[in-house]
Amino acid sequence: MRSLIIHMPGPGARAENVARLLEVLPGAEVMPAVNGHEALQSGAADVLDGKCHTPPYPFAMGPGEVGCFLSHRKCWQEIAAGPDPFVLIAEDDLVIDPAPWDRAMALVAAHAGEESFIRLPAKDREHRQVVLAEDGGAALFLPRVIGLQTVCQVVGRGAARRLLAATERLDRPVDTTLQMHWVTGQPIHTIWPSGVGEMPGASTIQKKTRASGKLMREIRRAIYRTRIRARPQRG
Repeated sequence: MRSLIIHMPGPGARAENVARLLEVLPGAEVMPAVNGHEALQSGAADVLDGKCHTPPYPFAMGPGEVGCFLSHRKCWQEIAAGPDPFVLIAEDDLVIDPAPWDRAMALVAAHAGEESFIRLPAKDREHRQVVLAEDGGAALFLPRVIGLQTVCQVVGRGAARRLLAATERLDRPVDTTLQMHWVTGQPIHTIWPSGVGEMPGASTIQKKTRASGKLMREIRRAIYRTRIRARPQRG
């Protein structure tokens, strides 16, 4: 299996982590990340106001979110045009716990295909709608509501083409877009335990919100998540 590691070149802890991932992940190579500021300034990103799909997204996308989304689309383009039936995509803050990771990879090897999108999350936050397979305590399942974050996933060639067609215009972050299976037409499965973790304090997508606006933001977030939960994946 081939692996793509999304990374913005430069020194620091992430570069050191990428060097480790290049040794651990199968067939690994670096996929240079997209700079969201540059994409917005050049007009390379077609970003809308959160009303492209239902439910509407209540927040504007920041440059970091734009760059993250375009970086994943760049990986999908590579997969869609390539010879591999499926490819692993990792973000550069991925940390691996070897024993559960090996069990998760065994499930991937046995069940992934061209139409697959399999999440390998860092946190156990999904309700299991249907369990498809198990291996040594690890389970491959269809989550009722698709979880957030995109630190690691296995994406099939057909799934990549489907996601590219559904995301020519961006109106919300990549993980919230992936939750909308009714828009993308792409079922998403999860493996847990996954053996996946994240570097402490590694997130680079942060928004500063004044104290006066935090309560309203949390209310809007709660309403949005309720609307997403009302559209579960079915077995």
